Amino acid sequence: MSLPAYADYKCSGIKWLGNVPRHWPIYALKRAVDGCKNGLWGEEPDGENDIAVIRVADFERSFATVGLDKLTYRSITPKEKESRLIKLGDLLIEKSGGGEKTLVGCVVLFKHDFEAVTSNFVARMRPLIGFDSQFLCYAFGCLYGGRVNYPSVKQVTGIQNLDAESYLQEFFCFPTPSEQTQIARFLDHETARIDTLIEEQQRLVELLKEKRQAVISHAVTKGLDPTVPMKDSGVEWLGEVPAHWTVTKLKFVTDQVVDCPHETPIYDPDGDYLVIRTADIDQGVLKPDRMYRLDREQYTHRTRRMILGKNDVVYSREGERWGHAALIPKADLYALGQRMMQLRVCDGICPEFFMYQLNSVATYRQGEVDTVGATAPHVNISTVINYCLMRPGVSEQRKIARYLNKILGGLDCLLGESLEMKGLLQERRSALISAAVTGKIDVRSWQPPDWKQTPVQEFEEVL
Repeated sequence: MSLPAYADYKCSGIKWLGNVPRHWPIYALKRAVDGCKNGLWGEEPDGENDIAVIRVADFERSFATVGLDKLTYRSITPKEKESRLIKLGDLLIEKSGGGEKTLVGCVVLFKHDFEAVTSNFVARMRPLIGFDSQFLCYAFGCLYGGRVNYPSVKQVTGIQNLDAESYLQEFFCFPTPSEQTQIARFLDHETARIDTLIEEQQRLVELLKEKRQAVISHAVTKGLDPTVPMKDSGVEWLGEVPAHWTVTKLKFVTDQVVDCPHETPIYDPDGDYLVIRTADIDQGVLKPDRMYRLDREQYTHRTRRMILGKNDVVYSREGERWGHAALIPKADLYALGQRMMQLRVCDGICPEFFMYQLNSVATYRQGEVDTVGATAPHVNISTVINYCLMRPGVSEQRKIARYLNKILGGLDCLLGESLEMKGLLQERRSALISAAVTGKIDVRSWQPPDWKQTPVQEFEEVL
């Protein structure tokens, strides 16, 4: 089923917006909301004036809502609270924060009915009479996806700040209140069904990652032959291992263990060299397409301790992705980013087998015991060099590495397909929202189908 376009359009005069329905007026966003009321952080809870403070961390960006899993409570005086209370239907906008992949300015809808205020990084926008809060939330999502907020973003000491007054000067098209409500109703229904498909793909991704991890861990701790005699390794996380394998430590199978330079490198988008950060590595897989670049001078500085050679292993020891390792495929190209280590194995050790061991659950658990830091967990080099590892004969190491390359290659294909499908569904979700809130499709006559499982509505682009 295809959704129709409106009968008559006009030029909006805004390049990114294009044509809009003729009867939709165009005016600044500030005419739809009662400004931005900044929040505050308050004091430590005192048991008397404690109230929920909504942070950017509470934003569920995928669903444009506020999550309740980890609410923070702070002491806010009655006077401070009075003008800052948020209520059901308010829009919350991120005014400070952001990051490399999450530009500041995300807007979510507060769908709850309890007393709360926003933190100092979040502001409240209250829809004016005649504006549907859910429609506005979808509209701001469309603006955010199109980076319309970008000109109003200021960068200060690594933190992005949104000039809300400037942002609300941007123009948008607004249908009648009844159309706003109908568009929101349509999008609630359709995005919910797309979200279900996205969640299914995400579950599949997680299952494939778990399978990948299990295959690696079993191969490097139990071997490939289920009939060989086993012995107790003497290490809690390893359990029984093949009787002919030797239990050793990382420091005895490596020639070199080098920590990264601790200062942040100066990146050059046109540089000839790649810097490996924790975000660029995932269970044995390097992701060069994500990597930042360095010029010759920065590369030389970053590799002054040791040049990353082919078959060296890089290991992440800090952050959300600590414990991930990967093999360097080519010399004279890569440098260590922050929180990364470089390891070079001894003769008689297969680099691929060693890399897979570092990615196993048994090795991760050894580091997990000694991780320190709550916000940025990291494992110390002294812990890493004392990891207990298995050492079968080098020919068996190579056989296990070849087996894992083959099996993981198949799993990675499935994983790639699932991630691609998830990406396509997310793109479709964004496109559907954009088409509806900018009037490229007419949903005034739309009604939810009687049956529960229906195909996602098709829509027609109007130039």
